[in-house]
This record gives sequence, C-alpha cells and structure tokens, in this order.
Amino acid sequence: MFTTENYISTLKINLEKNSVNLIKNIKEILDLNYYNEIEILDFTVFIQPFELSIMMFSMDKEANEVFYEGNDSKIFAGSHEILGEIEYFDLQDDKMDEFWEFFEQNDKIISKAEEQTILQWFVDCWKKAKGESIKLPVYFCFHDDDKSFDLINMEWISDEGKWA
Repeated sequence: MFTTENYISTLKINLEKNSVNLIKNIKEILDLNYYNEIEILDFTVFIQPFELSIMMFSMDKEANEVFYEGNDSKIFAGSHEILGEIEYFDLQDDKMDEFWEFFEQNDKIISKAEEQTILQWFVDCWKKAKGESIKLPVYFCFHDDDKSFDLINMEWISDEGKWA
C-alpha cells in the first residue's frame, strides 16, 4: 500500500544519493566566465514520471536564452546540464496501477510535497556548493511553472518578478 509519507521518504533517499554529484556540478559552474550579456541564471527542473533532470540556462531580462557567438572559448553562455536524468522512485511493473490510483487520489498533496522536497534538496546542495558566490540573479524553477525560487533572497516569486 502506498502512502504520501512513504513516497516522499523514498524521494528524499533517492535525491540524497545524487547530492554529491549535484554539489560537484554546481561548484563547476561557479568558475565559469559568464558572458556579459547574461542577466539571469535559471535552473530548471524537468520532471518525468519517477525521473528528473536539471538544466541551467543563461537568460536576459526579456526571458530569452543568451548565447555567445564570439571566438573566445573561455566565455560561457547558453545552457549547461547540472544533473542528467536521475531516477527518484523505483516502481515495479505489477504495482503501476495501484500507484497511479493512489497518485490520482492524492495528486495535490503529493505534488506540493514533491515540489518542496526537490526544492529543499537543491537549496541544501546549492548552499554546500557555495552557489551564492555567483554574482548574477539566480533562480530555481520547475519546467512550465509560473513561479521561480529566488536563490539569493530564498523566496518564491512570480515569473513576472523574475523578468522585471
């Protein structure tokens, strides 16, 4: 039988297994030579059933990705994979129907707890990697969501606030 508590507990355990890799990858981006037209760094989480990945996008205030077309290979702009697809929940095939029935009955509670758990994990890794040393506005969001988490002020803001 599935419970929200067990699902979130399993999520936490599986995220934690990837903390060392996430911290290492965040540390790597701290030393990048960011193109001077980059105004925002946007960490976006892409969630698929039982898997997630995280990409960093360099953006301008118009919500456009910034690219560098010069010849200096030391200048960074564009996107960078922070964490490739990781599995955060393992489900046996014979339990699929039972799980999706449980999920449909508890969708709002599970989604909110899942979002908070993933955010907290990322913020913890961000702090351990000393991510705050980046001198650009930095945000964390879930793909296709209308809000972002400001990693400098540690608060949720609307996307309009991010691009203003």
